[in-house]
Amino acid sequence: MVEYSSKLLDRTFGALAHPTRRRILAQLAKGDECVTDLAQPHAMSLAAVSKHLMVLERAGLVKRRRKGRLHSLALEARPMQEAQAWIDRYRKFWEGNLDQFEKYLDKLQAKETKHDDDK
Repeated sequence: MVEYSSKLLDRTFGALAHPTRRRILAQLAKGDECVTDLAQPHAMSLAAVSKHLMVLERAGLVKRRRKGRLHSLALEARPMQEAQAWIDRYRKFWEGNLDQFEKYLDKLQAKETKHDDDK
């Protein structure tokens, strides 16, 4: 069984919890952008967007590159891949439980059908 870093997952899910940060990641999925271009579609100050970017950087979801005064950001998928792997582990658990529940319901239905036929 794969062990996942609790701190990494906490930072990843915490960063993904805010809609502005998810929109920023969607922007970066299209390609690298500078901070001012990332801030443009959001109805907030550049300082507020910068705070969101710091949360994304701490979570490892974005990487900043500096060329002089220009700060460019790129999407980093690794933390999301690890979060997806963690989610998949539980998805398999629930799917297994649902499969067992379906078999149980089929048995009950077969018993009811047999009971109705015996009448």
